[in-house]
Parts: sequence; C-alpha cells; structure tokens
Amino acid sequence: MELREMGYFLAASQTLHFTRAAALCGVTQPTLTRGIQKLEKELGAPLFAREGGTTHLTALGRLMQPRIEDIVARSQSARKQASLHLRRQGCDLRLGVMCSLGPSRFGALLGRFRLAEPGIDISLSDATPDRLAEQLLQGDLDAALMVQPEAYHERLKPEPLYAERFLVACAPSHPFAARRSIAMRDMDGQAYLSRINCEHRDVLREHLAAAGARLVSACRSEREDWIQCLVAAGMGVCFLPEFSAVQNGLVLRPVEDAPLARQVCLVTVVGRRWSGPLARFVDVLRRTRFAAPVANDQPHAPRALFR
Repeated sequence: MELREMGYFLAASQTLHFTRAAALCGVTQPTLTRGIQKLEKELGAPLFAREGGTTHLTALGRLMQPRIEDIVARSQSARKQASLHLRRQGCDLRLGVMCSLGPSRFGALLGRFRLAEPGIDISLSDATPDRLAEQLLQGDLDAALMVQPEAYHERLKPEPLYAERFLVACAPSHPFAARRSIAMRDMDGQAYLSRINCEHRDVLREHLAAAGARLVSACRSEREDWIQCLVAAGMGVCFLPEFSAVQNGLVLRPVEDAPLARQVCLVTVVGRRWSGPLARFVDVLRRTRFAAPVANDQPHAPRALFR
C-alpha cells in the first residue's frame, strides 16, 4: 500500500463523494478511483459500496479506516520530525573539545563567533582524544579541537592551530616559584599531582626516567580543575600545558632540558561535507591570530589570549 493511495481512501471516506475527494487531493476523479481500486485489490475486497446514488464504507472499509488514519498520521509525523531535524541541523555546531584543553584560547573566539552568528546553536562535548575520534567517525560531532601524540586515523584530517609547551605548575610558596626554569632532575622526590587524561603522560614519564627523577604520587584525578586547585593549594606540582591553566595562584615554569610541546589541531572527517555552521566557524578560526605565549613570572591570573 502506498501513502498516496491511503490518502485517497481517507479523503473519500470523509466526503463519501469521489469527485469532492479528488478535489481535496488535487487529482482528477479517475486518478482517485484508480488509486482506491488498487488499494482494494491489495486488501482483497471493496472498501466502498454504492447504493441508490450514495456511497458508504463497507465493513472492511470501516475496519481499515482508523488503521489507515494511524499509518498516515505516523508518516506525516515522521516527515515533520525529519524536516525539523534537518532545519535544526542547519543551525547547529557540534564541537568536540579534548578534556585537557584549556578554554582560555577559545573562549574569546567562541564569544565573537556567537556575536557574528547568533542563530547558530553551539554544543561542546568534552572527551578524551580516543573518544573524540570515535564520535567524529560516527557522525556525532562536526569537528573537534584536540591533540593526539600518535598518528590520526586515516579518515581524520588534522589542521594545526597552535603549539603549547608543557610547563611545571606549582604554588607561589613552592621553591620552584623562585626559579626561572626547572630541570627534569629537579622533579626527583617531588609530590606529584597526576592528570589522568594527560595524553603525553608516557612521554613525560620517559623524560623523567632518563633524568633519573622519581616522582612521589600525591593524588590522581580526571578533573583538570581539581588538579590545578590542589597545585595552587601547595599539595604538589604537575606538568601542565601552558594555555590550560584556569586556576588563580598557579606559577608556571618551563622545563629547560625537555622542551616538550603538543600541537593543538582542528580535526574533521576526510570527505564529509561540512554544514554551513561548521564552514563559518572554520573560516573564523583560520582568520584568528593566536597570541604568543606570555611570560609566567607571576602567579597565573586570567588574561586575554587573543588580539
């Protein structure tokens, strides 16, 4: 049974007049009659009976009327939902953000983008690199801002945005705060606050081992904000990407003998057509000039990182 033919049947069952039903459906009366006859053939019996110049539903017609009404209503609802989804998809930007990526470099950019494109609804999803890659490939995200030490999946296209160094974060009261830089060997015996989602954790561990430095584990957490708060409170030190600091009171120092850095990228799916919102966001992102790193001689405080 086709929806068009079911529509003919419902119009005829409401008017009990084939000519008026055809007018309601926008077709000729012979077209409507052929459609209903085809439906009757599929069902195996007449749906209408004509007696004395009048038309009425047969027993089968009365039985089928509510069922066909339900099918047509469900179909119309499905089409409406699909239309709403496609219209909404045209004004959504689903952006993945790596959980260890600080907001300072993108807060101002997203604010400007929102002012320029107020009709676009931005959705931010926080996850690990592996999870972001999975969501991109599944179509759950339009793009992701992320870092991955290993090679990206062959279907993912990374576009470098900026590099950021790994620094040592400590409290203002810590002896490291009085120094201009830190050597890997200086980390030996330090109480360390471990960022579980640090994607360069193994690389940092190798550099520490090469320098003969052994850390003393003080706390481990998936929460970047908690680790930073505990560092500022003097509980220990940690390696921290230079633009990830959001906690007041942090002092950041470069590592003189292991200048490690990570490359932050915009990642999209190769060959996938971009939505309008994504294309406009990428255009703004590409025209953004990221400011150079700011010296970290003073305890960290919020600062503008865009010009």
